[in-house]
Amino acid sequence: MSDRSVPVRPTIDLRSFTPARVALGRSGASLPTKALLDFTLDHARARDAVHAAFDTPRLLADLDALGVAVTEVRSRAVDRSDYLRRPDLGRQLDPASAQLLARSVLAPSQLAVVIGDGLSAAAVHAHAIAVVKRLLQSLAEGDAVAVRHVVVVSGARVALGDEIGAILGARMVVMLIGERPGLSAPDSLGAYLTFAPRPGRTDAERNCVSNIHHAGLSHDEAAFKIAWLVREGLAREVTGVALKDESADRAPRQIGTFSPG
Repeated sequence: MSDRSVPVRPTIDLRSFTPARVALGRSGASLPTKALLDFTLDHARARDAVHAAFDTPRLLADLDALGVAVTEVRSRAVDRSDYLRRPDLGRQLDPASAQLLARSVLAPSQLAVVIGDGLSAAAVHAHAIAVVKRLLQSLAEGDAVAVRHVVVVSGARVALGDEIGAILGARMVVMLIGERPGLSAPDSLGAYLTFAPRPGRTDAERNCVSNIHHAGLSHDEAAFKIAWLVREGLAREVTGVALKDESADRAPRQIGTFSPG
């Protein structure tokens, strides 16, 4: 039996590995004042993220700078209050938007990219363009995957991507959307991939790449994972529980310069 003692690592060291609330300490039976004030501030930031206005003009301009065609639509939720009280309305396109989208279709595509505000417009503003830029670069490599449509949608829930993808005739849809804000990450972006999108698809039929933010998954890592899932999903004609993310078995490649076709 070894006589070497096991070194004890102070709990406080955990703070260097995670933004989660660990090793907060205590003051009597309560939290220390700083921990309580930090909690109150983060809670306010999470609430602000939920109610933040969606800056669609900025997104449209940034996407235009990337050289991609983009269409702006909205769900049936008429305002933020409607969106929060009626999740079902966020899963359906406004009729006028559905007609506009149908008129924009020139030909079916392999992949449609949808950017929706979700529960954190702040996450979309902070990360969506960077992820889209790197994703387009990754998809342009090797056997290129064509992205014919990028859609920006207000008042969106995840499932709205299925209706949009179906109207566009896309084989697969990638929905980039603001995730429910947490107390340590009010600006976390999620990506949801669905093969053969159509209304009625379930969460079990899509893959998710989540926690895309400055303290979580980086833009490069997220784009690499999404591109891997896109290629594998199209090749195997499936997403969801039947498609496991094995992208970690391959190191992300260096992303070069992207020139839209």
